[in-house]
Amino acid sequence: MQESNTQDLIFSFKPLISVVVPTWNTPEQFLIEMIESVLNQSYTNFELCIADASDQSHVKRILDNYADKDNRIKIKYLKKNKGIAQNTNEAIFISKGDYTAFLDHDDILAKNALFEVVKTINENPDVDFIYSDEDKVTEDGKKFFDPHFKPDFAPDFLRSCNYVCHLSVIKKKLLDKIGYLKEGFEGSQDYELILRVTEKAKKIIHIPKILYHWRVSQNSVSRNPQSKIYAYDSAKKALKEHLNRLNLDGDVLDGKVLGLYKINYKITDSPKISIIIPNKDHKDDLEKCIKSIIQKSTYKNYEIIIVENNSIEQSIFDYYRFLEKTYSFIKVIVWDKPFNYSSINNYAVQFSQGEVLLFLNNDTEVITPNWIEEMLMFAQRDDVGAVGAKLLYPNNTIQHAGIIIGINGIAEHCFKYSNSDSTGYFTRLITVQNLSAATGACLMVRKKVFNEIKGFDEGYPEALNDIDLCLSLRKKGYLVVWTPHAVLYHYESKSRGFNTGENSIKRYNKEVSLFKSKWQDILQKGDPYYNPNLTLNKTDFSIVGYSYEKEDENYSSQGIFYLRTGKIEEAKEYFQKALDINPNNPDALFCLGAFYLKEGKVEKSLEYFNLLLNKDLLKFKVQLGCLYNNIGVAYIKLGNVEDGFKLIEQALDLNPMYMDAQYNLEQKNKNSYDFKITRKLII
Repeated sequence: MQESNTQDLIFSFKPLISVVVPTWNTPEQFLIEMIESVLNQSYTNFELCIADASDQSHVKRILDNYADKDNRIKIKYLKKNKGIAQNTNEAIFISKGDYTAFLDHDDILAKNALFEVVKTINENPDVDFIYSDEDKVTEDGKKFFDPHFKPDFAPDFLRSCNYVCHLSVIKKKLLDKIGYLKEGFEGSQDYELILRVTEKAKKIIHIPKILYHWRVSQNSVSRNPQSKIYAYDSAKKALKEHLNRLNLDGDVLDGKVLGLYKINYKITDSPKISIIIPNKDHKDDLEKCIKSIIQKSTYKNYEIIIVENNSIEQSIFDYYRFLEKTYSFIKVIVWDKPFNYSSINNYAVQFSQGEVLLFLNNDTEVITPNWIEEMLMFAQRDDVGAVGAKLLYPNNTIQHAGIIIGINGIAEHCFKYSNSDSTGYFTRLITVQNLSAATGACLMVRKKVFNEIKGFDEGYPEALNDIDLCLSLRKKGYLVVWTPHAVLYHYESKSRGFNTGENSIKRYNKEVSLFKSKWQDILQKGDPYYNPNLTLNKTDFSIVGYSYEKEDENYSSQGIFYLRTGKIEEAKEYFQKALDINPNNPDALFCLGAFYLKEGKVEKSLEYFNLLLNKDLLKFKVQLGCLYNNIGVAYIKLGNVEDGFKLIEQALDLNPMYMDAQYNLEQKNKNSYDFKITRKLII
């Protein structure tokens, strides 16, 4: 037993943490690094419980060697491989700890991982479930990259993807109560467990620190989402069962990218929606808005309430008369006092007949026909207070994708000016998620909860009223949901025009002062749905202390996204943009070369591959292996078979776990020319 670390002494409660690991033919270096990462923990009251089902002798040799030296290591050798779920359960069976931490056999814990977990337990004795941030580590263990700085617990985001993932620590009493990992969810057994845990956990704490390093190898989902396709079917099955347990009726579909999911909740009773639109003049804008609602919306049970506020142009009054004469579901009411967004909307609610309110700016235009359904499926839920939409500028860049509290001192729309088809930081632009606030330019709220908080605070006549409303709902325990599947154009601030006069500035400063005094707590502690490691100076989720990505890297990253989603022509376009800025961008050169090789343009592909080789642009052996494999295939296609296979052999020497190279060498014995072309560099 190692001596107790002095860091242990600061805790009044020193729980035993059981780190459970299922091992199966783990490569020697990976296994050693995993074990060492546990033994080197700064908190020492732990046990490492390993269930091993390997049939390779080196694993037992290494495990026995470590177990002989440290009695905190418990080994259970299994007679047969029962699969990852049952193997993990076997490790849990031999554990005695107060909390259970889950670790994969080829991954690494940060040295302070268990210390931070126990610190959290001492600060929150009633915590049932703890998770942390994570990053990835290269196969050689030398480079850490792709840090995932996560939000605090967000149930709708969790139903969109397993963002929680690593490190996960569960109170043993809760784990015993809900049951361990289940069979039948291969590849997503951890996701299934996390869903069950979050249903029953009384308190869930997120530690915003990287405590887990996820190993990237060719066979891992972290590098290649297509390596375990069956995992996504298991995830959908887990989500469906999760919905059933919560009495939520919905269909689980694949999202835009592997590993993302979209739930279509069944809309019950088709409630009437009261669409409330404040307006002053701007007949053309209002007409565009109304036409788009009527002509595009697939949901028909709605009314439109236009709140006329001090218009002076005759054309708008003529349009009002036309609307009321033509459409029985449209009415115009008058607010003849000075503009106050909060007062106007509160006034309009008194005239509404719907169970659900939809606050909408007059300078919006519907894009997705089912926009109402996409918002209503969340707004109808008892635990949801407000639902926001994805709003675009006319040039198809992001105007609104949710609001982050604290950016630029108060709050700001996230991902502003990003391309409409961007995925955002860890897919945040293409997944349903929970946020602290959403814009009132298109905001859906059940009338019951709107009245519960007494509507908009009329102390905010122009700005921050929508954010204040959302935070008031959050204070009552309701969720705010943002969906990327309800999309509208927003031409922005045309309901009353822009005003930068002295009075407007004074009024805004007064609103800011009110907001700061009312919501001082969240401004000081930070937005729970925005990680403190992310900058408050920009809206793009840039990481504090990291240099911002170069423009060419943004393009190549977008190209890789399109490659993963099968949109080859779009991928080519973005890779070419990357090369236009930086002719030495390695991802763009490699991927374009792979495309040309796949298309039979072999000599063209070699131009790109040779640039990578001659300029020494690849710094990692695994990447050089990818290049040698593809050049080898190109040589064979040109008739230089002997040199081609030599290059593929070199690729396998550089990365013995390289499956594409293994497959291609097998073709030599079969006299087959059905080769695998690696399309993306291994990181």
